[in-house]
Amino acid sequence: MTEPAYTRMQVDERREQLLKLGAELFALHSFGELSMARIAREAGISKALLYHYFPSKRHFFVATLQDAAEELARRTQPDPALPPAEALAASLDAFLGWIEENEPAYRKLMESAGTVPEVAEWITRVRDDTSSRILDGLGAGVDPPPRLRAAARAWLWFMDGAILDWLDHRDLDRGQLGSLLLGTLAGALTAAGFPLPSAPPPPSSR
Repeated sequence: MTEPAYTRMQVDERREQLLKLGAELFALHSFGELSMARIAREAGISKALLYHYFPSKRHFFVATLQDAAEELARRTQPDPALPPAEALAASLDAFLGWIEENEPAYRKLMESAGTVPEVAEWITRVRDDTSSRILDGLGAGVDPPPRLRAAARAWLWFMDGAILDWLDHRDLDRGQLGSLLLGTLAGALTAAGFPLPSAPPPPSSR
């Protein structure tokens, strides 16, 4: 009875190792540049074994995106013990921290959004989840006013632009960028008629 459980554990460990490798490879290379044969070589396994875990390169790519999305969701989960504005500031700082640790992957995601449907879907899902968190924190419910919904969603597009500028120039520290983003969100929500309660700026980590 113990052997199947042990074998399953080994299978799960191997899959996690492959997903970690996949995240590294897809951060450095475009989807089209990689083949299952090359991925297998990089992993030190046969192509047949790689296909045992993932039936196609697209399945493998989607699995790496799902794994990244789950990690990001864990790291940015708002603390329910904090007031909404403070919870938002902490989640934003955690998101910026994730980008600092995964800059090549983030850049590649932004570059691939227009050409790889799975990336566009992943970004849309992350934005939907994030805007829902913001609106839930404001008590907007499941059917927020159109102006409020538009303000929250539009801010997420602004955020990606500001983050790419930050990564290109590095003349703001993380705390300064976080304060800028919170300020623009507060302005957008105020214009929509739902001012964001004041929150302390994200801590500077530089």
